[in-house]
Amino acid sequence: MKKRARLPEQAVSHCTGGGAGGPCGVNPPDTAKIHIGTCAWTHDDWRGVFYPEHLPSSERLAFYARWFDSVEVDSTFYHIPASHVTAHWAEVTPPGFRFSCKVPREITHERKLRDVDEPLAAFLHGVEPLREKLACLLVQTPWWFSPRHDEHALRDFIRALPSGFPWAVEFRDEAWHLPRIVHLLEHHNVAWAWNDLSPLAEADAAAFGFFPQTADFAIVRLMGDPETKYFPDGSRRHHYAKSGGLRAQSLENWAVKIRQTAEAVGNVFVSVNNHFEGCAPFTLRELAQRLGREVKLPSDAEVHPQEGRGQLGLWE
Repeated sequence: MKKRARLPEQAVSHCTGGGAGGPCGVNPPDTAKIHIGTCAWTHDDWRGVFYPEHLPSSERLAFYARWFDSVEVDSTFYHIPASHVTAHWAEVTPPGFRFSCKVPREITHERKLRDVDEPLAAFLHGVEPLREKLACLLVQTPWWFSPRHDEHALRDFIRALPSGFPWAVEFRDEAWHLPRIVHLLEHHNVAWAWNDLSPLAEADAAAFGFFPQTADFAIVRLMGDPETKYFPDGSRRHHYAKSGGLRAQSLENWAVKIRQTAEAVGNVFVSVNNHFEGCAPFTLRELAQRLGREVKLPSDAEVHPQEGRGQLGLWE
């Protein structure tokens, strides 16, 4: 029997864990599977920090999958992937690896979930090779998508979703925080994606927002404040070559929330973005420690292999 949607917990307690090492450098808990990964794997900022300096971009996913067991795919938001590309992704990652693929913006932002049969069918054809490795297909609604104008479109879209795929919806407008919307997603086993967009000044309050549990799996997205990512002209404020270490209490709160949720639903997929606090792989290592397990990152020797001129330090 499917669990009823849960309202946010008002308090959390300290918890620890352990266990033997698992695949992809992640130790799974005893009773549930927590998959952790980053938002995309293609960041050039990670070259010489996480990726070996001269690793070809075509080999980054296979290298990434040695250290993490899931990833959120950002590129599918901008264009529908070709099936031969996703087949390659499936081929170069281990059996337990999972992908969260964003639904294209043509569906969510341009068509506003209306008259989407054709692009949705093309998208599902493109991701079909990943079917056994899908954490979810993530429907990101834009900031201006509101219940007043778009609830009927959302309801029609959710009711018509093809079966056989795990679906999740992310709301940016808090006006969607309504019991009837929670029940809609719950009825169709669609996950309500939990998104931490908190600014640093409010980071300690993270994991105490409106986070209903509407499916038999959970999606957690630690994104940080999007206002800190770009200047008004669209240029980037930061380069993400190291972790800022600015959200220790937030990570502690989320670790407790994630463990509690894993005990309830069994599968939790956690994605961390660079601008949450810095270089996402280092943030994931810190989060994993708070989950009571270890994530190993590439050694200095792997990131800076000898090339006949001596060993380089990590920040040289």
